[in-house]
Amino acid sequence: VQLQASGGGLVQAGGSLRLSCVASGRTFSSHVVGWFRQAPGKEREFVAAIRWGSGRTYYGDSVRGRFTISRDSAENTVYLQMNSLKPEDTAVYYCAAKTNSYQGTYDYWGQGTQVTVSS
Repeated sequence: VQLQASGGGLVQAGGSLRLSCVASGRTFSSHVVGWFRQAPGKEREFVAAIRWGSGRTYYGDSVRGRFTISRDSAENTVYLQMNSLKPEDTAVYYCAAKTNSYQGTYDYWGQGTQVTVSS
């Protein structure tokens, strides 16, 4: 299983970015795909997740209402639309996948993509 994350960049506060995570190597009908982030000196933080089969979504408290996770089954891609970005959203963002619950240890990880929000 391979996950390829992209879409990071530099944006001003209040702006938007869309991250993409392309999955390959297997089907994900029973998987959850999530986004996590890690800022320098901080622990990794759960951002959002989506259940591939049903499309049910889950969000961390710090991004709920600003970020939207979605998936395109035909493209085997999960998106993270980030709106109303704040400087505190600056971090390396990772996508990951696992089976069953969106909580717990994720089995597959992509490389990170840097998001920098300037004030």
